[in-house]
Parts: sequence; structure tokens; C-alpha cells
Amino acid sequence: MRISTGLDVNGSFDVTLERARSLRDRGFRSLWSSQIFGPDTLTVLALVGHELRDLDLGTAVVPIHPRHPTMLAAQARTVQDAIGGHLSLGIGLSHQVSVEGMWGISFDRPATYMAEYLEALAPMLRGEKTDVHGERITAVTFSALGPREVDAPSLLVAALGPRMLDLAGTWADGTLLWMTGVKTVKDHIVPRIREAAAKAGRGDPRVVCSLPIAVTDDVEGARSRINADYAMYATLPSYAAMLEREGTGDPAGASVIGSREQVLAALHELDEAGATEFSGVPSGTTEEKEGALEVLLEFQRGSAAA
Repeated sequence: MRISTGLDVNGSFDVTLERARSLRDRGFRSLWSSQIFGPDTLTVLALVGHELRDLDLGTAVVPIHPRHPTMLAAQARTVQDAIGGHLSLGIGLSHQVSVEGMWGISFDRPATYMAEYLEALAPMLRGEKTDVHGERITAVTFSALGPREVDAPSLLVAALGPRMLDLAGTWADGTLLWMTGVKTVKDHIVPRIREAAAKAGRGDPRVVCSLPIAVTDDVEGARSRINADYAMYATLPSYAAMLEREGTGDPAGASVIGSREQVLAALHELDEAGATEFSGVPSGTTEEKEGALEVLLEFQRGSAAA
């Protein structure tokens, strides 16, 4: 299981670049950034990756409703060229409260929307022509978008429910997870997406699992801090369903919390469950966050030596 962590892109570009350089110098080689209310993440990753050419960079995730697939394909291929071929394009549906409440776009039949979007986007990322006329998505191209001589970025889909996992396994290189604990990864996510990929004639999919992580002796305090920081996610239907599958009603129940030994054991469990990459989100106090980064790197060193 590969180890990665998040890159905060909020603030000035110079600050973001220094964050990325610091994480790279500590030993991280894979960084993920979200697209929510801050700067345009793909633009920032193009600049970071052009400066730091040995980093693998990814979006976790770009919401698809505000961006037509032709625009996103051209942008992603441009970023892929700028950073030397190390981009993972993670996309997702976002949530009804955002899509309808903030953007004024219908969230009706989200899985159908994603299916049509992937039918258009996947070939365009490979530089192929597209001719899609769906219920929600129309996308027609006549030649490659963006730079011509560039490999397709890796395409990942934020997928939690059965239909979305089927789409991710069929059209994409894998999935990105959030608020999805080890039991759910093992019993639900990995079997479903592997089955879909096999039916589509694809290889084993990537399963990038991202969770809050805290190394601490104050487990109950860390749980309270994580539940306070991530309370919103327990109210969103897609994440609430994963927490229910995990047998917990709160974010801390799916998180990686405990002593150094307990956290290392949890990471090994995720590895055995089928996660191909763990993107830890250090959470809690400054000490708990620092401890999390150190244990992530320790696990990475151990995996490299094995």
C-alpha cells in the first residue's frame, strides 16, 4: 500500500509551493488536493508539479457538474504535460446541497449523470474523439484536446455506492474514498470495484483510501476533536451510508487514531483489506498531526524495505 498525504492549496501559491516542497523533502512522493472553495486546484498542481518534477499529484476531487467534460479533459491533459506525466485526475459528484444549492444545477439521477460524463471524459483523456449524446451530457470532439503528445492522466472516481463502484471499475483506473473505514473497504469497496473492473477487462483498480489520522495517547480527546472537525460529513447521505456500513455513527469511528503501534497496525489492516494507497489527513492537535506524518513515513519506509 502506497502512502500519501494532502496538500493544502489555500493561500498564496508561494506558500503552497513551500508546503509541497517541505512534504517532498520529508519523504512524501504523492500528494492530493481537494477542489472546494479555494484556488483552482488543477492550475495550482500544474505550477507545483512543474517546479517539483518528482511528485505525483492528484485531485481529490474535482466536482463534475460545473465543468463540461471537454473543458476538464483539455485542462487535465495540459496539467499532465506541465508536470511530466504524474497527474491523477480524481472526479466526483459532490453533493446535492452544493450542486443545487450553490450552482443551481439539477442533481437528478446522479449516477446516470456520472455514467454519461465518464463515457465522454475517458476517451478524451486518452486523446481520442468523442461522440456522446446522452440525457444530460452531449460531448462531440473531432481530435485530441489539449497537448497532442501526452499520456492520459490516471482517472479515478469518488465512488461509494454499488452503482458508482461499478462505473469506476468499468470506466476509470480506480476510486477515491473518504470517511470509509477498513471494514467497509474490505467487505464492500474492494470486492465490488474489482468485480466491475474484471467484467470490463481491466486490471486491478486503484483504491485510494483517505481518512483522518492522529497519533496520540489521548484517544478519547482525539476522537472528540475529529468528530468536531468533521461533523459535517456525518450529515451528508453518501458518507453517512459508509459510516453506517462501518458500524459507527461518527467520523472518528472510521478514522485512524491511537498510539504509534495502533496506527501502524491499522495501516496494515487497510493494506490487507485491499487499499492500494492511503492518503492520511493529519488531524487534531499540532502534536497529533506531527505524529501522524511521522508514522505515515515510517510505514512507507517499512513497505519499501519489504
